[in-house]
Amino acid sequence: MTEVKGNVPGSRQEHTIRFYGLSTCVWCKKTRQFLEDHDVAFEFTYVDLLSGAERDEIRALVRRWNPRESFPTIVIDEEQCIVGYRPEELKEALGL
Repeated sequence: MTEVKGNVPGSRQEHTIRFYGLSTCVWCKKTRQFLEDHDVAFEFTYVDLLSGAERDEIRALVRRWNPRESFPTIVIDEEQCIVGYRPEELKEALGL
């Protein structure tokens, strides 16, 4: 079973990155793989695997950045949000 949330280590730690996704979403898997392939450290949460108040809290947080609450939602340095599988935008935002 997929972990609900955690940290992925990486040598690129210049930014604080929070990855919000769904465990069954192909675009979420591609985005996570992109980050891992580029050795980027990030925190992840699979929203569909949460329950109760914790799920409600995380969904509200995602909506603050992405009102449509679509996935993946990537928050960079609590300043920038990239929604969807956008490798070129991620490269630019992360200086890759």
